[in-house]
Amino acid sequence: MNYFELYNLPINLHLDAAAIKKTFYELSRKYHPDFYTTATENEQAEVLEKSSAVNKAFKIFSDAEATIQYVLQLKGLLEEEEKYQLPNAFLMEMLELNEAAMDAEMEGDTIKLQQLQAAIHELSTTIYEPVKQIVEHYQEGITTQEELLQVKEYYFKKKYLNRILASSN
Repeated sequence: MNYFELYNLPINLHLDAAAIKKTFYELSRKYHPDFYTTATENEQAEVLEKSSAVNKAFKIFSDAEATIQYVLQLKGLLEEEEKYQLPNAFLMEMLELNEAAMDAEMEGDTIKLQQLQAAIHELSTTIYEPVKQIVEHYQEGITTQEELLQVKEYYFKKKYLNRILASSN
């Protein structure tokens, strides 16, 4: 059973946070181990496993990028610890951003660091635009593998940008 099945949801790249939270609380109550203290060992183990899955699913569904990663893995389009080859032009741009961030940090130039962080956030928005419709209007069986591969490239670009942002804080 995948996490979407556990939460009784269709597979989707963009989830309603309020609905996820509501379902999380319902499932947390339903599978809380304290309610199964008189159950058999097997039933207790099963409930504990479900409770753990409910928590893991909530963590994934509460993070847009983790949700994208999970769906790509479900579809067999992303492997654990996969090394993805991003376009050279993007990598060169990231190298320049990274060097500028390191220089600003070494110089203690907080204004320049803030400007670079703003540029990275703007770039995040820019790289999301081409996949926005795919992510926000994903439909199981209708969204193509080619579209999901575009989302995969976005996922890896965004991951790269997040690493630069984290190192410049």
